[in-house]
Amino acid sequence: MTTRRAALRALVERKQGLVVPGAYDGISARLVQHAGFPAVYMTGYGTAASRLGLPDLGFAGLGEMGDHARNLAAVLDVPLIADADTGYGNALHVRRTVHTYEAAGVAALHIEDQVTPKRCGHLSGHQVIARGDFTGKIRAAVDARTDPDLLIIARTDAISAVGFDEALRRGEAAAQAGADVLFIEAPRDAEQVERVARAFDTPLLYNYAPGGRSPLLPFTRLRELRFAIILLPVDTLLVATKAIAAFLGELRARDEVTSLADRYMPFGEFNELIGVTAQLGLAERYADDGRSAT
Repeated sequence: MTTRRAALRALVERKQGLVVPGAYDGISARLVQHAGFPAVYMTGYGTAASRLGLPDLGFAGLGEMGDHARNLAAVLDVPLIADADTGYGNALHVRRTVHTYEAAGVAALHIEDQVTPKRCGHLSGHQVIARGDFTGKIRAAVDARTDPDLLIIARTDAISAVGFDEALRRGEAAAQAGADVLFIEAPRDAEQVERVARAFDTPLLYNYAPGGRSPLLPFTRLRELRFAIILLPVDTLLVATKAIAAFLGELRARDEVTSLADRYMPFGEFNELIGVTAQLGLAERYADDGRSAT
């Protein structure tokens, strides 16, 4: 696990715009890895939606999120970056969250400054905790990790709550508190994105959220600005949901499936994706060879 974390840290420190798609379940996590991306992101929005069928309004707690992180990390060979929301309480709770996520096998986690319960960063109506309380959480997270290569990402939602300048102040305070990466959520336009990029030497994360509040600048421009991570948190979820909805609509209308065969991944290909051959090989390896005592 340390190897995965060290690999991610090295990639982040290059500040070369590492594209990290989000995963909302084990299949999407495997698909991101299979496509060749060097890291996977566990989306909080997607976790709440896929596990609970609910919006990202604080319904998923440490139990659900920690369990989901462990399941995703277990099927991956590449590093997992995970949403840890507000840390699920105060600085003491943040320590427990870091312990839980570290034990789950994540390589990086981000903690934000919203009040509890939080809400998706691209919705309206945010409230944030005091700056000092936020930096206290970041210090607690840094102190709690046992592996120094576990990346602590400090996220602030202050732009929508209290303004852009305060978001920059919070980013600087989080960096001084020991954050490895800064995540200034939801800059409103290209000018704000550029100001964020100029303001910090600490590696930066850009949240590339379709339909959200931030401009979808070309990846090349974000790399020119030296963003370390380009996060695509919900793209796989939105693409998959649209495809499933379209399939179900046509199934309902046609009342048959033979004409929809081109929509299916071949069964054998899906089995390979989820590791059926490898698991059956293990089963054969450990099968009773007839020599065991009866």
